[in-house]
Parts: sequence; structure tokens; C-alpha cells
Amino acid sequence: MVNSNDEKGVVEGKWSGKFRSGTNPLRWSGSVTILRKWYRARYRPVRYGQCWVFAGVTCTVLRCLGIPTRVITNFNSAHDKNLNLSIDKYIDVSGNNLHLSEDSVWNFHVWNESWFIRRDLGSFYDGWQVLDATPQEKSKGIYQCGPASTRAIKEGDVNLDYDSPFVFAAVNADCVTWIRYSKKRKERIYSDTRKIGKFISTKAVGTNSRVDVTANYKYPEGSSKERQVYKKALKLLGVRRPGKRTKIPRPRRRFSRAQPAETPGISGKLLLDASPVIGQDILLTLTLRNSTSDFKTIKVKLKASAILYTRKPKAEILQLHRSVKLGSEEVKEISFKISYSQYKNSLMDDRKILVTAVCQLKQGASLLVEKDIVLQDPFLTIKVKATPFCDP
Repeated sequence: MVNSNDEKGVVEGKWSGKFRSGTNPLRWSGSVTILRKWYRARYRPVRYGQCWVFAGVTCTVLRCLGIPTRVITNFNSAHDKNLNLSIDKYIDVSGNNLHLSEDSVWNFHVWNESWFIRRDLGSFYDGWQVLDATPQEKSKGIYQCGPASTRAIKEGDVNLDYDSPFVFAAVNADCVTWIRYSKKRKERIYSDTRKIGKFISTKAVGTNSRVDVTANYKYPEGSSKERQVYKKALKLLGVRRPGKRTKIPRPRRRFSRAQPAETPGISGKLLLDASPVIGQDILLTLTLRNSTSDFKTIKVKLKASAILYTRKPKAEILQLHRSVKLGSEEVKEISFKISYSQYKNSLMDDRKILVTAVCQLKQGASLLVEKDIVLQDPFLTIKVKATPFCDP
């Protein structure tokens, strides 16, 4: 009932473009205003919302019904379209995104947890249950997600109701990046088992402090238990119990943990030279290190794009090409800048820029280096020339 995609819901979502026919999702400051507007308009959807708006309204509604509910934020949140627990990204040799997969990684995503008993699953799964009102994928024909037990997510019990595979992937999928040289040739250049599901957070009771609840969703990254749970989830995704609401396809790949991407013998890192501020140039340095005793020639293709918080690219800002030669164990730096004039007309409300560097060795292997940049407001300093006084 909270999203407008079905059943005359409360909030209509919009993630790009202008918001002239409604309210920018960043402008809302409370759920009561939205609910009153929906009621007074005879249940016409209120424009517009994004994940934090949907979660905020859901929290208010469920608390009004007496159900303990809180808002959860998941950073580096995976959207696993095909439920194989692998977020596959494809790029060309210039670092351009190729739309060969519907998977994505959002910089953050917001949902809800509600506390109640799960008589359908057993007492072990009582407690916090994940509910997600943001319309992402259909479940049983409508845009809904959950309730999924956080205990089930942590233990990899993705065969249990409701929508557990989707939530499990959001916090614990693998990231795999492919470079596509031609229709017949592609190479897996990056795999990361730890990127997804960072700093899962909620607000503390009575204060504005952050409470980390990551341990409620998964075991420590890299631990043997976490790997065991992931493999268990992959195995269960090949089973579909009768009466399940979400159809679970058999996973296509199971290699990501067992077979990391081939190491090209070089490593790289993108660093900001100073905190990025709107209105100023952005200064960056790409550091490349040769970790072998062999001489290496590297073609570097740098690209910067304005993105949404869902990491969807909206506008290209910069492209640079460089050639670097690295001797044995040598380290070199490439400094470059993104000028204000280059990004000022491309920046979205999210103020995010994604910088990528595709580093292709002459020997054939490739390395991908990425950096997310969030621009800050300029500092404001107010100076009073005369002695201040109070006007009665």
C-alpha cells in the first residue's frame, strides 16, 4: 500500500529527471505530511519518493498499527535481478558500461524491519523481519518484498518465505566485473566477495547516533562461517518449495568465491588530493604498482561520469588516455583533474561522480580501479563588521 505501483498506494517513485510535477524526494522532512496529502487528495499517489521516503512512510504506518518498526540503511546494496547471488557488470575497453546485465549495486538502499512472531517458520525466525516498500521487483504479481526473517538471511535459509533470496543478495552477493573485447571474447577482471552489505545501520533510540546491525544479517566477511552460509544459499537456490511466493531460478554461476579473477600483476588506487567541494575543481591521483619483477606497459583509460545513488550513469564528464611503463616493483602516479566547468552542468541532485580507470596490460590482462565521489557544499563563513546588538 505504500508504493503507488499497485492498489492506489501512497507514494509514487521517481529516480531521474525533473520533479516539477511533484516534490523532490530530498525535500520531504516527515511522513505525516505525505500521508495527509494522500488522504486529502482522495488517495491519489503523492509525488515523488525514493527508497528513504518509502521506508519512512512505511515506518510511520506500521508504528501507528502498533507494530515495532525501524528504518534500515544498507550501504553498497546489491540489486540481484536474476537471483544468482552474483552482481555482474560488463564494460568495454574504454570503461563504458555495457547493458548486458540488469544487476546493479546502489550506493545505499533503505528498507524497514518490523518485530513479530513467525508461526509459519518457527520460533527460531521470530524477531526482526525485513520489509521493503520500494518498488524494485514483483513478487506474486505485485511490487512487494518481505517479510523476510533476518535470522533466515544470516543463516542462508533463502528457501523460506518471503523473498529471502532477494534480501540475502542485497547484503551478501558477490561483485564480478567483466571486460568485453568482442562478442566472442570477454574477461573477468574483478571479483569481490566483501563489497556488498556495508555498515548496515539504524538510528539509535532517543539519539541521532548510528547503530550498526550488520551482524544481524551476516557473519563477519571473510570468515569460514560466512563462506559456508553463502555456499548453502547457492545450493538452496536450486530448490523451490511448493507454495513459495517468489520463483527461484537455479543459479547460473558458482565460481565467484572459488575462482577469483586472474591477478594481472599490478594494483591500483584512485585517491582524492582534497575533499571535493561543489564549485571547485576535483583533483585526483591514480597510483599504479607493479608487484612483479617483469617490465609492464599499461594503457590507462580514465573516465568520469555523473551518477545517481543507484550508481546508474547519467552523463559523461571526462575521458583521458595515458600510457604508463612500470619496471620491477615500480610505483607511478598519474595526476588529473575534473574541472568545475566540466561537471557543473552534468551533476545530479545526488552530487555523485564515478571515476573508473581501465588499465590494460600489453600482455593482455586488465585491471579495473573505481572511485565514488560525493561533492560537499562549500563552507560558509559569516563575518560581522560592527559590534552586534539586540534590537528590542
